[in-house]
Amino acid sequence: MRPTGASVVVIGYNDAAHVSDAVRSALAQGPAVRQVVAVDDCSTDSSPQLLARLAADDPRLTVVRRTVNSGGCGSPRNDGLDAVTSPYVMFLDSDDVLPAGAVAALLGAATEAGAEVAGGLCVRRELPSGRERPWQESLYAARAVVAHPSRRPRLVHDTLCVNKLYRTGFLREHGIRFPEGRFLYEDFVFTARVLAAAPRIALVPDPVYVWHVRRAADQLSLSLDRADIGNWQARTRACALAHDILLGAGHKELARAARVKFLDHELRMYARELELRDPAYRRAWWAHTRAYLEQYEPADWERDPTAPGRLLARVVLASPEPRDLGRLKELAARPARLCPPYARGPDGAPVWSDDLPGVGLAPLLTRPTRLLPLAVDAELRPRARGTLLRLRLHELYGRVARAGPTEVAAEWRSRADGRPAQRRTAAFTPAPDGGWSATVPVEPAGLGAGTWDLRLRVRFADGAHRDMTAHAVPGAGLLRRRALPSVRHGVLLIHPYATHSGALALRIAPGARGALSITQARLHHPLP
Repeated sequence: MRPTGASVVVIGYNDAAHVSDAVRSALAQGPAVRQVVAVDDCSTDSSPQLLARLAADDPRLTVVRRTVNSGGCGSPRNDGLDAVTSPYVMFLDSDDVLPAGAVAALLGAATEAGAEVAGGLCVRRELPSGRERPWQESLYAARAVVAHPSRRPRLVHDTLCVNKLYRTGFLREHGIRFPEGRFLYEDFVFTARVLAAAPRIALVPDPVYVWHVRRAADQLSLSLDRADIGNWQARTRACALAHDILLGAGHKELARAARVKFLDHELRMYARELELRDPAYRRAWWAHTRAYLEQYEPADWERDPTAPGRLLARVVLASPEPRDLGRLKELAARPARLCPPYARGPDGAPVWSDDLPGVGLAPLLTRPTRLLPLAVDAELRPRARGTLLRLRLHELYGRVARAGPTEVAAEWRSRADGRPAQRRTAAFTPAPDGGWSATVPVEPAGLGAGTWDLRLRVRFADGAHRDMTAHAVPGAGLLRRRALPSVRHGVLLIHPYATHSGALALRIAPGARGALSITQARLHHPLP
């Protein structure tokens, strides 16, 4: 019987606060883990001492200490890979953890299917709130064996290297390694090299990795620190290299899927934040993005030309200077919102704007109702006599009227745990100046303390529905804090605000002490 077992490579740099938890989570995997290789990237804190003490207590732990800091994650992972002695290997960052049973689940799937790679569900855990979000959940909805990556192009969307188990011999036979030195998004390139080698892949729905997201940390992780244009340049460089690797291996469909992924994920994510940046960053971002998109082939644009990412890219290509940033932010939201103005070209066909008539929107006329980038404006008016949520659904080149909007279901979801509350339905009525309006009562005291996101489901007479968020209408004092009297709490601080993507959200703090705490917190941590 062929021996099994895995090594877990843990990398870290100056992360004494977390590295012990990461290593212990790997050692706690039981007999599935034969070896843990902890690679310290020349830390100057107490990380080496902590690792030495852990190694003294468990012979499975091997510590590799680099004498020069690499500036990235690729070199220490390569060092760890060189030290691996087990048939399979997995990677773990020092500020994350492996959930119980993760390695056993992946190891079992890989050996049962005879797969070179086994992947499972990564959970993004926001700290300190503890809110968890699955990463690329649809890929890991059920157990599956993919004989060749080309049979599931969606695999290119999961660029993480840490939620997967690899057969060590497979990586070494194909010379698959990470880029060396300070190379951001090195896992994009590593994953492309893995897929280019055409492995047999086993997928499991089990949570196998917990990715800790610390947005309030003094030092953001390399992937979260997006305020400098160098981060965007590094990301596009990694995406371009991943595409070229797949294309060079003859996997045209996977290469095209990688370009689609860039439009749907990277481009939309950075476009949502563009309004937050200074003018110099915006100009540099716009020029760099245009140059990157000009490398696309005509076939890359053929499928679904009004999908949000493709439409956003076409606007960037059509304008030499940054423009329509607020509207692009809404289009980049999830779900996408295409806000007014709704212009038409000389021939009456829908276009992006009067200034950019070359960006046509005619495919919207045949796009399914459930996929339309509908725009709903939302105004929350907190009042002592009753808080009202006023919604306005915009027309979209006649498509909304054709579908016949009937009602909207409004629901508030807790930012902390996703818990839904106060789901209420209201009928749409035609607005005097066009569009449709609805009014929904809200009870802030019943929601309780915390941050709440608004979710809508718009229903139509033809039986279709569209799940969406709402655009937070600024101005007229709508997005400001208000203190309301409360029978239960004495006072309730209500703060409607716009998220990064422009959607309406709500912060609530009950009691004078709670109101003071949330006010002070906002002074130190500005609104997203």
